[in-house]
Amino acid sequence: MVPQPAPSRWTRVKTLATATIVKTRPFAEALTYTQELISNRVSQVLTGDDVLSDAMRYALSGGKMLRGFLVLESAQLHDVDENVALDAALAIECIHAYSLVHDDLPCMDDDDLRRGMPTVHRQWDEGMAVLAGDALQTFAFELLSDAKFGPNALELIRLLAQSAGKEGMVSGQMLDITAETSLEPLNLQQITRLQNRKTGCLFSWSAMAGAVIAGADTTPLRQYADALGLAFQISDDILDVEGDAETVGKRVRKDAEAGKATFVSLLGLDVAKARAAELCDQACAALDVYGDQGETLREAARFVISRDS
Repeated sequence: MVPQPAPSRWTRVKTLATATIVKTRPFAEALTYTQELISNRVSQVLTGDDVLSDAMRYALSGGKMLRGFLVLESAQLHDVDENVALDAALAIECIHAYSLVHDDLPCMDDDDLRRGMPTVHRQWDEGMAVLAGDALQTFAFELLSDAKFGPNALELIRLLAQSAGKEGMVSGQMLDITAETSLEPLNLQQITRLQNRKTGCLFSWSAMAGAVIAGADTTPLRQYADALGLAFQISDDILDVEGDAETVGKRVRKDAEAGKATFVSLLGLDVAKARAAELCDQACAALDVYGDQGETLREAARFVISRDS
């Protein structure tokens, strides 16, 4: 006997012995759903009419929101209420947006285009870009400090601080900047370490967030995210070689122009593509413990290595 579907992204089909969860949304639809949820939440919580609020909303707009998607999917796997998980998804998007705003500044990568739009310091000025990034970072932790996250909220906050800070994303950015002035290009081990910190740490937090909130084992999702984050960066390096700025939404071929070591420059284009595919397989295999419920996350891994932006 099949009951009426629950009001969520999933249909629960009960049998006499077990309850099986059957997905009703493919990855593309689930990602669009995430983007709508987070965008609506931004409108609810960032309501200021001052220039700082405008710059924060601008920085949050236009992205794929893949990290927020990972938060919501991991929460779904662990029966975490979507309304709780949504603020965690927005929090990681705030951290990611802040990192891009600062990364684009003239003192770092000096980019004029992000997500197909002028970067924040071009839309306003450098001072406003710094302040918008600062505000997005602190707002992320304000969101996570809400009592609705329950007894594991402190661990969730601690892990995000680690992932975004001196042992995580900021450390990766430091390694990237240092490499630009080094007399010796990075080797494969060094660039893997750099990208695991600069990109991978936020992917790991995103994928583990639902398990952390639920107090569940984070190992499978951490393994998934470790492979996914590296595959994402290799895909970025491939796009920098093969993509066009209009589709990618940012300047391309800049790594080669700067003489930076990338996975493509170190491995070659074909080997880099093969390595990304291997990492995709590893990410998918890490989800075996979740059975069919992990299929949308598997689709996400396949998307990461086939995207054009």
